[in-house]
Amino acid sequence: MKGDRETFGAIVDRYQKAIFNVAYRMVNDYEDAMDITQSTFIKAYENLDSFDPSHKFFSWLYRIAVNESLNHISRRKRQARLAYEPRDSREYGVEPRSPEDPAEQGETDEMLRSALTQLKFDYRLVVILRHFLNLSYREIGDIVDAPEKTVKSRLFTARQLLKEILVEQGYVE
Repeated sequence: MKGDRETFGAIVDRYQKAIFNVAYRMVNDYEDAMDITQSTFIKAYENLDSFDPSHKFFSWLYRIAVNESLNHISRRKRQARLAYEPRDSREYGVEPRSPEDPAEQGETDEMLRSALTQLKFDYRLVVILRHFLNLSYREIGDIVDAPEKTVKSRLFTARQLLKEILVEQGYVE
């Protein structure tokens, strides 16, 4: 039993930053993201026997994190807000950019955050996974339980919708 805990501790160390990052980007709240990260690992530990070794562990764990985030959003019955760059989360591997003009970058971040929160969740999720977490189409497909073609289609639609939102708000011509 002690060996199992040590092994799982290594898993937590390896994936904690990525799980926190996806949770934070989905709920835009540091404390909530910490809670979601913790509950993700608890659920994973409790359900290790249901893991199918023919799939990637990483994708299975991300799927749990996404589901925990969705559960959190549902419980709160509020629209999830998306953070472009988390504050106070460097310890979890999210480094802020070093822009030429911090005020301009802050305005851009807020504009993007606002536009992303207007997308339906399925579209927002694929944008987060692809453009913020740099996952492959295959990895995203594993997480959202959809074929790669569906992921590509959702991303295309999400990008089009984002452009429309940004044009409507006067940020893009």
